[in-house]
Amino acid sequence: MDTFTDLLAEANALQPDAVRIRREIHAHPELGLELPVTQAVIVRELTGLGLELKLGTTLSSVTAILDTGRPGPTVLLRGDMDALPLQEDSPLEFASKIDGAMHACCHDSHVSMLIQAAKLLVARKDQLNGRVLFMFQPGEEGFGGAAIMIEEGILRDSGTVDLAFAIHTTPLGPSGWIMTKPGPLMASSDQIFIDLLGKGGHASSPHLANDPIPVACEIVTALQTMVTRKVPAFDPAVLTIAHIKSGTTTNVIPDKAFVEGTIRTVSEATRELVAREAVQVAEGIGAAHGIKVDARVDFGYPVTVNDVAVAQWARAIAVDLFGQTQVLEMPTPVMGAEDFSYVLQEVPGALVFLGACPEGVNFWEAEANHSNLMVMNEDAMATGIAMYAAVALAKSAQ
Repeated sequence: MDTFTDLLAEANALQPDAVRIRREIHAHPELGLELPVTQAVIVRELTGLGLELKLGTTLSSVTAILDTGRPGPTVLLRGDMDALPLQEDSPLEFASKIDGAMHACCHDSHVSMLIQAAKLLVARKDQLNGRVLFMFQPGEEGFGGAAIMIEEGILRDSGTVDLAFAIHTTPLGPSGWIMTKPGPLMASSDQIFIDLLGKGGHASSPHLANDPIPVACEIVTALQTMVTRKVPAFDPAVLTIAHIKSGTTTNVIPDKAFVEGTIRTVSEATRELVAREAVQVAEGIGAAHGIKVDARVDFGYPVTVNDVAVAQWARAIAVDLFGQTQVLEMPTPVMGAEDFSYVLQEVPGALVFLGACPEGVNFWEAEANHSNLMVMNEDAMATGIAMYAAVALAKSAQ
């Protein structure tokens, strides 16, 4: 497309600034919904570009609006901002300076790429119609920041949003590759909690007690069997029990046990099925042993579902920009979760993955997101900058 002429070259020219900003944010990670340092960096970098800036009221979000003054679509481009509660153990000279916090999921790159995309699009404002909303969002890592920004009006206050687009960087892909698929792309993320109440006693006389520990173990095993027997093989679910707590010492049977874990699915039907069956299995096994069991599922992020037409369109844009060999249509969803799902429930859109495997490492062996050793290839950010900008330019030209 003529619209894309020199776009990648312009993105490459912005790469040094992208690296500078990414490293500044990486060294000062913040958690959750209150990210004043990161917010200040974004405001500093966007000030003077002629954008209308709006700050969140209940979270430290930034919305920047590029209004061309001409009729046309409104395109939302999103970059999440928050880090993870993790101690960084990478050897980077710009490694986290904050104990117990690390940008281990590449959100620092998302912020940096989106800032540079804003600069690129401001420079090409005469090629745009309508508006571009740059959504800088805190609280993706379990805090539902996207839902809060929706409540605060990001999809309402600027009129109808016609298209939403996001990029997620991952070291588990060749550097500079764009990877996505139509339909379900990422899983829902729900939590299961199971409290067991039995009867304590002396470990030498279990017949005089009612031990919740073997019942908890039976529940864990039965939950895995339930998934294989109740869930369709081509509409998968993952149920992982990640925490079991009970007892104090070797010779005391406790009266209580606690079990918790996560449930991941890629359809709402299977999501509801697994939640219902898991509670039934846990409470049924408890009843069979005379153990009081209270099981519940707390629903978290919904399934991230790419609009089929938008995902195919975005993939075609990537092919135009980078070539067929640098663009992959994923065969299956991934079981991680994303709160961009809330935006995609309201607006046609898509999320794509950007490969950023470190140089000299096989991408299938790279340290994954959420690892304390995760590093990314910063050269990939030029691809992300160009992709963000290309989506807005292409939609504007329609």
